[in-house]
Amino acid sequence: MLRIEGLTKQYRTGDKALNGVTLEVPQGQVLALIGPSGAGKSTLIRCINRLVEPSAGRVILGDQDVTRLGARGLRRARRRLGMIFQEYALVERLTVMENVLSGRLGYVGFWQSYFRRFPQEAVTEAFRLLQRVGLEAFYDKRADELSGGQRQRVGIARALIQNPDILLVDEPTASLDPKTSRQIMRLICELCEERQLAAIINIHDVALAQMFVGRIVGLRLGSVVYDGPPDGLTPEVLTEIYGEEDWTAVRRKGKDKVPEAGTTADEERLAAM
Repeated sequence: MLRIEGLTKQYRTGDKALNGVTLEVPQGQVLALIGPSGAGKSTLIRCINRLVEPSAGRVILGDQDVTRLGARGLRRARRRLGMIFQEYALVERLTVMENVLSGRLGYVGFWQSYFRRFPQEAVTEAFRLLQRVGLEAFYDKRADELSGGQRQRVGIARALIQNPDILLVDEPTASLDPKTSRQIMRLICELCEERQLAAIINIHDVALAQMFVGRIVGLRLGSVVYDGPPDGLTPEVLTEIYGEEDWTAVRRKGKDKVPEAGTTADEERLAAM
């Protein structure tokens, strides 16, 4: 379980990106984080793994207070916090396999990582993960030869090879077309279910969040203003999160049944949505 207690991030200007956020994310739960730009969604994710240092509050993963760890302890804790980035964060000149294996850097010594020498079991697991995300045929391609959706799948495999307790996912569909966005969201949710992984997904597409996750947290000005199921996102709640707008279409799309993956007809129907 991940517990966030009173998490605050205040900048030197006095502006608060986060204002006392408190959340619990149990094992196996996928949570979507929504809100307008500047609401603090990315800051929250980055404060959890301390890519951004919080000003106050605590982040507790299992029985470990991540916010109190020194440099060495933090490196170990980050193995348990798999990060999937909006801009993929791949090394363009490296192959798909090398990028996936970079997720094991926290487990090997300096010289092994420098020469990119990994134990055979790590290589075997990397191949297995590439097969699971549909990229087994691309293992020796350079990252800069891939499409956006393929790059995001590499990022997912890289995060999973860490064997994390939770995935922190920052706008995984922001640069993708609608069909690929649904495929990526479905893949993340399926993998979390298979592995009983918790996940926090920062996402701008409210309808997409409603389709795939069972819990949605809405942020506005660094504070939690909604925490509940997708069906609870009434026009009044969406107005509280985002401001005045006609939210009828968003609610209707969010209630559409998500097609099962695996057939051509399904994919064609998704592409047309």
